[in-house]
Amino acid sequence: MPTLIMTFPARRFHATPWGHHVNEGLIEWPPSPWRLIRALLCVGYTKGQWGDDGPPAHARNLFAKLTSVLPVYSMPKAVGAHSRHYMPLASLKNARENTTLVFDTWAHVDCGQLAISWDVELNEDEQLLLAELAAKLSYLGRAESWVEARLALENESVPPANCHPCDSPPERGWEQVALLAPLSDANYSEWRQLSVNKVLAGCPPGEQSGKRPSKKDEKILAQREKALEPFPSALLDALQKDTSWQRSHGWSQPPGSQRVFYWRRIDSLEIGPPVGRTVQDRSSVQLMLLSMATATGNKHALPSVIYTLIHGERLHKALVAAAGDYNCVLSGCDEAGNPLLGQHEHAHFLPLDLDSDGHLDHFAIWAPMGIDDAAQKAVRTLRKTYAKNIKSLYLALAATCEELKELRTLSGLHGEKLGSIFGLNGSTEWISHAPFVPPRFLKPRGKNSLHGQVQAELQSRGLPAPVDVSVIDPRDNPTFLRHRHFTRARKNGFPPPVDCGFTLKLVFETPVYGPLCLGYGSHYGLGLFAAVD
Repeated sequence: MPTLIMTFPARRFHATPWGHHVNEGLIEWPPSPWRLIRALLCVGYTKGQWGDDGPPAHARNLFAKLTSVLPVYSMPKAVGAHSRHYMPLASLKNARENTTLVFDTWAHVDCGQLAISWDVELNEDEQLLLAELAAKLSYLGRAESWVEARLALENESVPPANCHPCDSPPERGWEQVALLAPLSDANYSEWRQLSVNKVLAGCPPGEQSGKRPSKKDEKILAQREKALEPFPSALLDALQKDTSWQRSHGWSQPPGSQRVFYWRRIDSLEIGPPVGRTVQDRSSVQLMLLSMATATGNKHALPSVIYTLIHGERLHKALVAAAGDYNCVLSGCDEAGNPLLGQHEHAHFLPLDLDSDGHLDHFAIWAPMGIDDAAQKAVRTLRKTYAKNIKSLYLALAATCEELKELRTLSGLHGEKLGSIFGLNGSTEWISHAPFVPPRFLKPRGKNSLHGQVQAELQSRGLPAPVDVSVIDPRDNPTFLRHRHFTRARKNGFPPPVDCGFTLKLVFETPVYGPLCLGYGSHYGLGLFAAVD
């Protein structure tokens, strides 16, 4: 059973199903049997396998066998894609060149091989010829649809067929697609004889005598020959007729062809963005940094730092949705929906102002437990979020770090700011970068006092207790004036027990390494501290 193996070096297969216009955006996948046989015939002429007198006897036998059965396919997954071109029409409209919109559609075949098998037996000469034709096949369909083909080895394993002819309605998980296929030699001869008899029945019979035919007989003979022109004498001749010949004789479908229903898997040709090549799962990372920009590039149109909590919460919601399947790193809950226990090791979504202009320009996604491969894919695929009065905020991955110490290699203003926020060198003094909102009702003394709640928050994160907690009045330092205007209540969660933010200074006995995120909304940017050099 001969099997052709095909790959597409440009990862594209351009072909429009027969009877459809290119602008309809339809894709012929898999390649129809009619297209395959014609491509192999064409190679014989263009690569010098035979001359103008046509294929030799063993080549005709090969094509007779290939057309006697319908092939089955083992197809890799493909994605439908297209581009749009405005083609010139060589005319002017309102002093400008007139154009027309043309769609170029193709099947994006990212990886894998296409295998086509015919259930026939070939002799040695026929098998050798098929291997030579396949090796010299340079494209299939459109000229830009490059292909590399070969004949499978005798004992080579081929994936099971996932596209085969079947007239019955498709079962669940399958879909039906119509492909153009050639008739067998016997069926073509029968069809041609019936068609010729029907056409000649309307033509007057010519005189059958040994005398020289009269002008009337010559006219009748020419009329009969003209009536037979649309019907090639053999299937191989019909396969070699081009589109202009078919149109000139009024054919809407090539003579010698038939439409055959094939079953293919329902996900054989997906409509959507091309999926990336299969790669091994990425190792987990502790930090992913996203940059933020507007459509115009105007930095002053970015959201103000006072909306830190709002945008941290929006990013969290967008990433949980982008992850699709349940992800505990992003959600902070187990599969039952219960909050994770431990030292706040799931993801923190920290909006940052790295150029100190009062506008958020980056997001830091930090997870002490590590951001796994599924969460990384969600972060990498997220392209935008939104803000009030801004249609879209565009996101781009700026950096990933397996360990926070890798941030030390960053230089410039951004590197200094990240080093301060994350306390990469350790520090005994930390000061509020965003206001601290108590997670419980405040009491004048005890564990629910301001000092007691800060100490409990540090302990829940495995950090030492501070030796001093002092409150800074924002009015005494212009740097902290914005803290009074920060949004302190979540949109999609419980409100804070105390709607009040504090600017704090923490002093430790030994150096502490960050990031330091404490209190209500600490996973969304509130309660973020920066190290004091």
